[in-house]
Amino acid sequence: MIRNVIFDWSGTLVDDLPAVWRATNHILEKAGRSAMTLAEFRAEFCLPFKLFYDRHTPEIPMAQLEEWYHAVFPTVQDTVEPLLHARGFLDFCRGRGLRLFLLSTIHSRQFPPQAERTGFGGYFERVYIEVMDKREKIRELVAENSLDPRETIFVGDMQHDIETARHGGVWSCAVLTGFNRLDQLRASRPDLLVEHLGELQQILERNGLELPVNGFAKNPADSRPIATVGALIYNDAGEVLMVCTRKWSDKWGIPGGKIERGETAEAALRRELKEETDLAVADIRFVFVQDCIDSPEFYRAAHFLLLNYTCRCVGESVVRLNDEAREFRWMSEGAALEMDLNQPTRVLLETVRRAKAG
Repeated sequence: MIRNVIFDWSGTLVDDLPAVWRATNHILEKAGRSAMTLAEFRAEFCLPFKLFYDRHTPEIPMAQLEEWYHAVFPTVQDTVEPLLHARGFLDFCRGRGLRLFLLSTIHSRQFPPQAERTGFGGYFERVYIEVMDKREKIRELVAENSLDPRETIFVGDMQHDIETARHGGVWSCAVLTGFNRLDQLRASRPDLLVEHLGELQQILERNGLELPVNGFAKNPADSRPIATVGALIYNDAGEVLMVCTRKWSDKWGIPGGKIERGETAEAALRRELKEETDLAVADIRFVFVQDCIDSPEFYRAAHFLLLNYTCRCVGESVVRLNDEAREFRWMSEGAALEMDLNQPTRVLLETVRRAKAG
């Protein structure tokens, strides 16, 4: 049974990725290097971060790099926000009497304002910050707090966090809300991989605070196919809406989701599209059903029945994303096919274009 939770901070409880990315680009530019795109930064950044700078700015002393970083970070500090399910999970843990700890690289100058702004500081029994290599600290944390490693889980968003958990002999849980991509986290072989802390809460609730084998045992529904709906949404210009999600390996796809008990498929589609994009739709047309069985592109093993549709948005095509997707683009069908699409979306788009061609 899990009785102790050790949290990473950045990318696990707060969304500071945009701020860190901007501050890092400031350093790179000061060092005469080219700025990185967000995708490039996520692919390259690692902990301990000295390894990152040794690769990209080996001639600049760390003291100088830190001076540049701390000079600019206060200008982007206000962009740091709590992640969507973080407060709910912290409340869940406190309500169940779990002991909570923080183990993070966050600097002692940055943590107090972020902790105060989010209100998260008061949840932790002890806080360990400005830890450059967490692997060197976790055994000390476990020992001085008399934690049983078998009852302890470390939750983080980076490969370094998974390695840290393994080094400390505790369970590891990777979340997709932060710096590392799905493929990077998978390569570290965490004991559990979840989309966000809300999913971790559901798993612990479902299993009585036990960590299930492979993360999803003891839930009979996971062994059965899951019916979902999704649609190519067109605007008045004939462009199609593409969205990018972390749970589909940062690939582009279409909005959609599960059919709830008692819903018709069309009602589920309208609801999911409204929730995920804030768009109302009309002219809903069924295309086909796709089998999607344990897709390597999806963040966990699952068997989906994908009910695919086309439709058009009603009124202005103003998209407001919820937490399901990170980015959206309106584009022609041809341009969409040039993107890094997940396979079910590519099959749907190609099928629709062939039907139009006659």
